[in-house]
Amino acid sequence: MQVINQKKDLSALILTHKNAEMSIGFVPTMGALHAGHLSLVQEAQKQCDLVVVSIFVNPTQFDNPSDLEKYPKILDKDVGLLEGSFPESVIFAPSSFEVYGEKIASKQFDFGSFKKEMEGKYRSGHFDGVATVIEILFNIVQPNKAFFGEKDFQQLQVVKKLAQITKNPIEIIGCPIAREPNGLAMSSRNERLTPAQREKASFLYKILQQAKADFGTKSAANITKWAIDQFTENDQIELEYFEIADVKTLKQTEKIQEGKNYRAFIAAYIGQVRLIDNIALN
Repeated sequence: MQVINQKKDLSALILTHKNAEMSIGFVPTMGALHAGHLSLVQEAQKQCDLVVVSIFVNPTQFDNPSDLEKYPKILDKDVGLLEGSFPESVIFAPSSFEVYGEKIASKQFDFGSFKKEMEGKYRSGHFDGVATVIEILFNIVQPNKAFFGEKDFQQLQVVKKLAQITKNPIEIIGCPIAREPNGLAMSSRNERLTPAQREKASFLYKILQQAKADFGTKSAANITKWAIDQFTENDQIELEYFEIADVKTLKQTEKIQEGKNYRAFIAAYIGQVRLIDNIALN
């Protein structure tokens, strides 16, 4: 297991593999790794000769300084987890200075409607921050393929758009959501939940499952109203949004149209912890 902190060292390693015509797979993470991350690494190893996993808590994608401060940073544990499961992978764990230099700031990107819907409405500057660091990491790692979980489906679409805007030939691959036994989508933020909160958080997935069951027999507007009403009766979870959206535009829909694919998206707070999830409806 190699742990690399400087981009010049990683670039030298990547160049060696590129010269040998080996494919590079990339899994960008913010650490606090769990089985969902490992499933991405596993898929990357199936498809690529070398897999690079970045561990970097990106400051520019946090609109709430407190959230950044509380985000779990457990590099030694993360390294041990990867070393036990994927010892042949490479970890890139740079400092903020190594990534951004003297000025930590986001670039501005034109993602069209992607940037304004759902997460974009509630987390100012979030996707500019995500795209900024992903562009930097792509330039450092030079991967053939990059792997992202579908839990952050809107982010996945933004990254695909970023590749188009920057004319980067990298293949962006979305991987299924990994879930805990109770259905809760695996997330690094889950570590901040108490055992009781963790169990109650499964309510989000139950809402999504029922929305999927009702899709096709009820209107999107009725499903949305029903879902929102469920949270008025649950005083332990604060709903931020529930939306049914066209997967291509991510715009909320109230009327289902034939030939289009839809997902239900949800964001909610349990205590101080914000969780997101989604499910394909058709």
